[in-house]
Amino acid sequence: MASARSSSSRRAAAAANPAPRPRRPAAAKAASVRRTRSARRVIFALGLVTLAFGARAAAAVLTLDAAVTAALQKNQALKVSAFSPEIARANVLAEFGRFDPALTFRRTYSETETPVSRSPLVNSLVQTDAAALALGGLTPWGLSYSLAATAENQRGTFNRFSDRYVTFGGLTVTQPLLRGFGFGANLASLRIAKADRSLADWQHRQTVIDTVTGVVLAYNSALQARENVRIARLSRDLTAQLVAQNETRNRVGQISDADVLQARARLAGREEAVLLAERNAADLDHRLRQLIGETSFPLDGAALELETLPPAVPLTVDAAADLKRAYALRPDFHAARLGITRRQAAQAFAQNQLLPRVDFVGSYGYGGEDPDFGSARRQVRDRDSRAYSAGLVVSVPLTFTEGRGRSRAAKLAVRQAEADLVRTEQDIAIDVAAAAGQIETTRLRVAATRRALDLAQQSLEAEQKKFTAGTSSTFLVLQAQEILAGAQSSLARALADERRARATYERELGTTLEARGLKVE
Repeated sequence: MASARSSSSRRAAAAANPAPRPRRPAAAKAASVRRTRSARRVIFALGLVTLAFGARAAAAVLTLDAAVTAALQKNQALKVSAFSPEIARANVLAEFGRFDPALTFRRTYSETETPVSRSPLVNSLVQTDAAALALGGLTPWGLSYSLAATAENQRGTFNRFSDRYVTFGGLTVTQPLLRGFGFGANLASLRIAKADRSLADWQHRQTVIDTVTGVVLAYNSALQARENVRIARLSRDLTAQLVAQNETRNRVGQISDADVLQARARLAGREEAVLLAERNAADLDHRLRQLIGETSFPLDGAALELETLPPAVPLTVDAAADLKRAYALRPDFHAARLGITRRQAAQAFAQNQLLPRVDFVGSYGYGGEDPDFGSARRQVRDRDSRAYSAGLVVSVPLTFTEGRGRSRAAKLAVRQAEADLVRTEQDIAIDVAAAAGQIETTRLRVAATRRALDLAQQSLEAEQKKFTAGTSSTFLVLQAQEILAGAQSSLARALADERRARATYERELGTTLEARGLKVE
């Protein structure tokens, strides 16, 4: 019993005063503290990943087609561009309105006093009442017409203020014979407005194509940026593992402190690479948000949930046929041709303005005159008194300086538009050839970067085995890790460039909308 108590007392004393442990070196303590902090960071990071995963699961995935649809509905540039075709159509309507007939009513009253020369204190007074109702307008060949009925009553001291109605009903015309004659002179503004309407349609179509292509490019760039973030984090984690391995081997004296410091320095650089990759991914995410019509870009907002895109489908390129399609579908080519049409219409008008003005003026109708307004009007209705006139109005500039200057400028503008069409054709040919070359180049790049990635992975595995066996160095392992990270980034860039090359090629051909089943109405 005493022995049991003694044993129990010894255990209690031992628990109260534990035996001193062997003292560890300061480096070992620091390593232990770092491992503890690293474990806490890992646990904290896992918690953040769990929260992020839950938030992403709750958010809907933004597919590429959904992004394109959102851009077509909410993109601000498209909203602005959509007004241009409607404005152009309104301008065409306004030009047609130039030839609409107009109904005009005029009612005037006037008094005129004239001193009588024989008696300065006495004035002669004339009172005039006039009214007119006319239907007039302009024709596309330059004829201006007026179908009018007029009535005038002059009374005064000369007839003791007795009513005297003069009436007329008939047609009055003015027809230019040189300047202002013909469809070219009178329809120039209408033809220009029609060309502007077609031009606005093609320009809006180009804006839609650019917007859709921009969304596709931005979507792929955002995916590439996120892949770069993953690669940067993986490279950092590999370096962190190497740091931990070096610290362990340093404690047992297998490697020097320089190897540990070298790995830690490289780890700090990899941390910066992660930060830069994350910043770039966030910026590209905001760019995609802007294209799809969002108006707020919070710094701490959740990232868009994007779908992973498959590699681009192989595309067969037919340079000759594709170039013909580009000429048929490219909005800029049609815009250049419409530019010639506009300039030719302006040139036709300028050439007409070089001519002198010679106008035929004439009228034909019936008149009436009577103290009673009803009787005067009845004379017009019964065609009792025929009235007509005919003549010419001639106006000849002395130098034609203004007309010659405008005609020369219009002729040069046509030649400029024709030269611009040739330049556009060359640009399209170069763009199509370059885009076709990128299709083949990116396909070869994907194959080459895949091989490079496989070899880089094998090289890193071999170097790590040698390092574990003590036949390699920290520098060589870090170098192999960098080569692997570079190969991963190159493959991600090649895959994204392959998809971007496909989108660019469709834009250069003008087939972007057809390829995605879209129509511009």
